[in-house]
Amino acid sequence: MPKGTNLPLEILATIRSALAEDIGPGDATTNSIVPTEATMRGQIIAKQDGVIAGLDVARTVYQMVDAQVDFRPQVDEGGRVTNRQVLALVSGRTRSLLTTERTALNFLGRISGIATLTRSFVDAVAGTKAVILDTRKTAPGLRLLDKLAVRRGGGQNHRIGLYDLVLIKDNHIDYAGSITLAVQRARAGAPGLAIEVEARTLDDVHAALAIGVERILLDNMTPESMAEAVRLTAGRSKLEASGNVTLETVRRIAETGVDYISVGALTHSAKVFDVSFDYIDR
Repeated sequence: MPKGTNLPLEILATIRSALAEDIGPGDATTNSIVPTEATMRGQIIAKQDGVIAGLDVARTVYQMVDAQVDFRPQVDEGGRVTNRQVLALVSGRTRSLLTTERTALNFLGRISGIATLTRSFVDAVAGTKAVILDTRKTAPGLRLLDKLAVRRGGGQNHRIGLYDLVLIKDNHIDYAGSITLAVQRARAGAPGLAIEVEARTLDDVHAALAIGVERILLDNMTPESMAEAVRLTAGRSKLEASGNVTLETVRRIAETGVDYISVGALTHSAKVFDVSFDYIDR
């Protein structure tokens, strides 16, 4: 187990699974070419501008295979970097470094890509009250890593799963028959959890306010309708805007006065950040 890691057990389990998936019974190429006692030094380099995140995850990948690997970050976690900037120096047994290289870079590239896109959205709403949130549109099995990446990029996390917030969406409302009935059932069935209700119209907003829900999700509303919802709510409930939010539209949405803007694209459409591992010497 890597020394000094603060990563949650669930993320450590994900790393362990990724290593097992890639290495299997052994690295046939490296083990055939590289002597057991060989050592080397290398460096991880950014191949684009952006936000780097997940250096601790990459370090854990290396040290989960070989605790003697020396991993030295050269930049701050969550900081901006430029193309060709050295992100970390890595040294140790050559077999260990080459065998873990792809898994480490896969994690670092994904996490940094999400953090970079998140920072773009956060910067776009700077000066407004709006907070950028992620969604549950994450890669299966990577949710905690994806949500970690959002935080490292300056955003905040929505619910982690189906268990830590009651989010009553359109299908729940249609099945129950009304917002009022759906909320009543949720309060009885999941006492103690905060409740958020999806509103498709301003009439839905009125209904949610009437029953005193803590949070209202404004689903695919126009900026004009969102602004009216802010006026109607007058601080009685937190408002979250959602639905096809882009970098081109997010500022206008934020200026309506909503409290949160959830963006599925942060985790389902972020481009992997380009990083590489370069050999320095033996």
